[in-house]
Amino acid sequence: MAKPSPQVLTGQVTTHLVRHNAWHWGQADMLVAFKQMQQAARKEGLNLTICSSFRSFERQQQIWNNKCSGSTPVLNDANRALDTSALTPRQLTAAILRWSALPGASRHHWGTDIDVYDPQLLTPGYRLQLVPAEYQTGGPLYPLACWLNQHMAKFGFYRPYDQYRGGVAQEPWHLSYLPLAGKYQQAFNIDVLDQCLNKSKIAHKAFIRHALPNLWQQYISNIAPLPR
Repeated sequence: MAKPSPQVLTGQVTTHLVRHNAWHWGQADMLVAFKQMQQAARKEGLNLTICSSFRSFERQQQIWNNKCSGSTPVLNDANRALDTSALTPRQLTAAILRWSALPGASRHHWGTDIDVYDPQLLTPGYRLQLVPAEYQTGGPLYPLACWLNQHMAKFGFYRPYDQYRGGVAQEPWHLSYLPLAGKYQQAFNIDVLDQCLNKSKIAHKAFIRHALPNLWQQYISNIAPLPR
């Protein structure tokens, strides 16, 4: 595989993607593996479904800026909305990064990572929140999480946010396709990200670029080791 370009790594192009359905895109090899895993899950009564796949830099920037402006809630550890107007740029950045990736640094830019759930496990009218409790003991998606624990590695997937390490919150729904994502992770670096951010319209850009070495260490590289 050729080394991915900075534009691919930061979600600014879609040339590396194919369509999965009307809503989702990803890299071809990842989607083939996902469909194989989906078929295996279906044989055991589970409807493994993608709820988030490729996300462009523009979309990630919109999510970020909406949270910075207060038009989208920023949640604390108890899933309650914070008063963002009372937070410093440092505090606001930390609060957002707990649950949302920095634009340009989202693994969803690569087309190798997906968020998954099973709509059949949710009661009618239930709105998926993508919080850890939904996938833990007693949560509606716990059976799916257990199945993934046992089978996802057979299809090349693993969880980069398998536990909280002092940066990004645990994300049991987030799966990464190792054969591709491992190479993208090794090609991605802080200089690529900083050059992207420098040209962006991200809120609090000056602070973020100044703090980027610390943000990189705490929130971007502070993830599960690549499986062997």
